[in-house]
Amino acid sequence: MKKQNKPLIWLHGEIKTPPFSSSARIEAGFLFRLLQTGESLTMPYSKPMPNIGKNCHELRINDESTTWRIIYRIDKDAIIILEVFSKKTQQTPKKIIDVCKKRIKEYDDE
Repeated sequence: MKKQNKPLIWLHGEIKTPPFSSSARIEAGFLFRLLQTGESLTMPYSKPMPNIGKNCHELRINDESTTWRIIYRIDKDAIIILEVFSKKTQQTPKKIIDVCKKRIKEYDDE
């Protein structure tokens, strides 16, 4: 039986070169491909973000001079990308968490 690939649904952000380096863009694409085929990612690539919502995670991409974070949610039928940003502190900014919660609510209400 062939596995069904989950589509990526982009609510915000993009991954392109620049500002991502070519290698960071390729790494992000590879990791999302694993998620699309049903693989589970753990540290150091991804960590759960229950403070944003159920099944939400933070993908971690270390670039040449920037640390990128991609907030996503794993649904039964898709991978929902909520935000792409460069992370400058240890903690995810409250503004990012709040905007991701808002996007999830709007998405679920549609």
